[in-house]
Amino acid sequence: MRRSKAISAWSMLAASALVLSACGGGGDNAADENSGSTVDAKSLAEGKAQEGDTFKLADVPEMDPVTVAIDEGFSAYNNNTADANSSYNNYVLTSVIAGPTILDGNNKVLLNGDVMESVEITSEDPFTVEWKMKQGVKWSDGDTWDCREFYLAWLSSSGTTKEFDSASTTGYELMTPECVDDYTFKAEFSEPYLDYMGMFADVRLMPAHIIEKEVGISDIREVEPKSKEAKKVAEYWAGEWKGFKAETMPGSGPYKIKSFDRNSETVVLEKNPNWIGAKGGPKEVTVRAIPDTKAMATALQNGEIDVAASTQPDATAADTLKNLASQGVKYASAPQLTYEHLDLNFKRIFADDAARKAFFQVVDREEIVNKLLKPVQADAKPLGSIVFFSTEEGYEDRYSDKMNKGPEAAAKTLEEGGWKKGADGIYAKDGKRFSVSISHNENARRSQTVEIIQSQAREAGIEIKDDTDPNFLKGRVDKGDYDIALFGWSSQPFKAESKAIYITGGGQNWQALSDPKIDEAYEKATSATKKEDAVKNYIAADEAIAENYATVPLFETPSMWAFRGIDRVYMQSYNGALWNVGEWEAAE
Repeated sequence: MRRSKAISAWSMLAASALVLSACGGGGDNAADENSGSTVDAKSLAEGKAQEGDTFKLADVPEMDPVTVAIDEGFSAYNNNTADANSSYNNYVLTSVIAGPTILDGNNKVLLNGDVMESVEITSEDPFTVEWKMKQGVKWSDGDTWDCREFYLAWLSSSGTTKEFDSASTTGYELMTPECVDDYTFKAEFSEPYLDYMGMFADVRLMPAHIIEKEVGISDIREVEPKSKEAKKVAEYWAGEWKGFKAETMPGSGPYKIKSFDRNSETVVLEKNPNWIGAKGGPKEVTVRAIPDTKAMATALQNGEIDVAASTQPDATAADTLKNLASQGVKYASAPQLTYEHLDLNFKRIFADDAARKAFFQVVDREEIVNKLLKPVQADAKPLGSIVFFSTEEGYEDRYSDKMNKGPEAAAKTLEEGGWKKGADGIYAKDGKRFSVSISHNENARRSQTVEIIQSQAREAGIEIKDDTDPNFLKGRVDKGDYDIALFGWSSQPFKAESKAIYITGGGQNWQALSDPKIDEAYEKATSATKKEDAVKNYIAADEAIAENYATVPLFETPSMWAFRGIDRVYMQSYNGALWNVGEWEAAE
């Protein structure tokens, strides 16, 4: 098939600035000195039938069922609402909900050749993009996958009907959509948008025919934004696609969800009988949540699971997995487009400038990285940016000069800001003690991170409490229910995606950060027509976020995974291990 203009143009941009390479050794059992990988991870990073800028599932034999463990459980079929948005939903849905593009293990953006003919720019002025779908693609319930899915995704993500409560509207708010025919979706943008290849790719194409049936409308394409019908659609879209219900939650990818046990946090996937592409891969895939990475490693050792896929690196677990080579286990670790960070809530005590600055001054990120990350990745170091990863153009350390100044410097900052030390040794202002909680999900490494910060802050008269909540990422963080939030952001290689997190009123700006400089920088960056202009303005946004003392970037989080009985598994940075599960084969 002819390469589209859009694919070629984006590949040049991604290759020059936005791709992180996988770690790997030189042979099948070569150990990497930084990650300790016992397999050449780089050799696993591409799809078997991947060619140029197009991905298709390779035609391989069907294999027996497999069980895959991830860190946290699946919770929602629709992963695009603000309250449900989670990497762990994405890890399950990546093989269930088809999209126009796919990311391989090198984060290369590929046309999904199983379901798409092309994605291409048809006009530079006005900036216009067309998505052309293949005919014959069907949902697992037999209904057609077509332009209605794209229109529904635009309607739900454009911000035109607030009841949708979409996690992000970035890019979609610029579109004027049109279904040219059943298999061609065209969007005219109000301004150029360089990151258009990321649109509709993040399991966003939900089944429009289900909405039509359940809401009682004949054609989703006739629903106008802000109309009564749009609000009814939004109510269903945002409220009814939680968890799993077989009759209303079909699959459009190579798999569909067969069952979901909320209590055990276990999802079972089975083949989509109407899948248009290759039919091989595991007959069934069971996805289990095992929050304790050490327990996950033990489960693989005991034969309870076939793949351990963790985004929470743990030194003890890594050692266990590396030592299972004699059992046929292959272990690998690689960089991700994920960063661990601390968000300060501007609606609580951190509305105070001195409080934010003092907190930054007591946090020693080197101690955190040295104790918790270097045993897994020897060359790990603190991250110096919120907008850029360390290998990307535009990256510069914008945080080290603000961090780890010691308790005396932090105390001086507080006193200059009107804080006074109480008899208990804790500073207070306006009747409020500087006592804050760091909230996070159930995660051993994050608990250890809090312990380190607690000891650092205590000497400066700041009290830190550990708020461990297994459900923190499932309904609290998006409500801004925290003083300090400790979690990770996982991104696709598109900078525009961070806009919703940091602009005033952004759909994922849960910390209530607001600065006209940030807003202006993002507006200029996302509307730029040249890559160099975009990078310049993303740098300005990064600098402004740092000057607000809003978020502490801790480190880039490497993934670690291990597998047995399967020929090749790669844990993709954004979509997890199942991005190409349909071409897994039994190991020889």
